[in-house]
Parts: sequence; structure tokens; C-alpha cells
Amino acid sequence: MLLRLATLSLLVLYPIAWAAPLMRAGVLPLFGLAEISVLTGIASLWDSDRLLALVVALFALVAPYAKTLALVAVQWGLAPRRLLPALHGLGRLAMADVFLIALYITLAKGIGIGRVETAWGLYLFTALILAGMACSAATARKAA
Repeated sequence: MLLRLATLSLLVLYPIAWAAPLMRAGVLPLFGLAEISVLTGIASLWDSDRLLALVVALFALVAPYAKTLALVAVQWGLAPRRLLPALHGLGRLAMADVFLIALYITLAKGIGIGRVETAWGLYLFTALILAGMACSAATARKAA
């Protein structure tokens, strides 16, 4: 039951992590730092490169959420356990590093000199990705 609740909590926490500040970036220390989240990063990409924004949205938003929804369905008996290998494949698409690379590209295009500070959302987002992997592994072990 704890595994089911943990997986369900991911469905609530993912959108919070997407809106949470991942980092603060600024041009000079004298000016305020702009907070960058997954959602603002994708919006920024949308303005400069729509295809890249769609790819990042697929990998950073859609894939992890779809994997978690399918995992919940398997855990609650709403989907067959034979779906688990496909979820492993979907998990490979849910790569946060793809989002981070695209975000760094956006930062490099917009900021030549400046500073970047990590924010609490980066830790939340990372923890959720790791928790999702742990829930998936635990479900697979339980099914075996």
C-alpha cells in the first residue's frame, strides 16, 4: 500500500516540481536573478526553437507523467503486469538531463556573462525522478 501511495504522490508532486525554480540566473550581481523552472525553460525554448521545446516537453513532462500513470494502473490492477517492460522503455525517454541540456543551450544563447545559482526546485525535481525510478523498480520486483 505504501508503494501505491508513493507512486500516486508523484502525480501530484511532478506539476509542483515543474513550476518550482530550478535555478536563478542573472547577467550581473547588481541585478536580480531570474528564476528558471521547467515550465519557464520550455516557454523560453518555445520562443527560440519550437521543435526543441516540443522534444524537451515530451522528455521532461509527458514521458515521466505517462510512465507514472501507467505504473499506477499496473499497481492498482487496472493494467496488466506485462506492461512493466514497456514502462522501463518509457522511463528511458523520461530523461531530465535532456531538459537540462536544452536549458543550458537557452542560457548560453541569452547570457554571455553572468551567474547561475541552483534553487530548491532542482532538488525536488531530481528527487522525484529518482523516486519514480525507485517506485518502478519496486513494482517490477514485486511483480516477479
